Amino acid sequence: MEFVGITVLLYDEKVNSVIHGFTPAGRANHYMPSLKADSILKVDRFEVAMCSSMYKITDHPFLIRFISLTIIDEVITGAPEINLQ
Repeated sequence: MEFVGITVLLYDEKVNSVIHGFTPAGRANHYMPSLKADSILKVDRFEVAMCSSMYKITDHPFLIRFISLTIIDEVITGAPEINLQ
């Protein structure tokens, strides 16, 4: 098995939707410390692409790719209420 990258689910609070996020293996080590289970993150400076039906894991038509300019910050206060259903 070959490690190809990290897949995350991102919640867009403005449209109440879940978006598929991906960072390739080459950048995984850079973002790994910021990606904590059950945390709420703010993601800036990313690339948006159409989501291939072959790899589609959400109903959202787009995919977010982390690029070298992507910034990930944990939201400590003022985080949205997320319905886990």
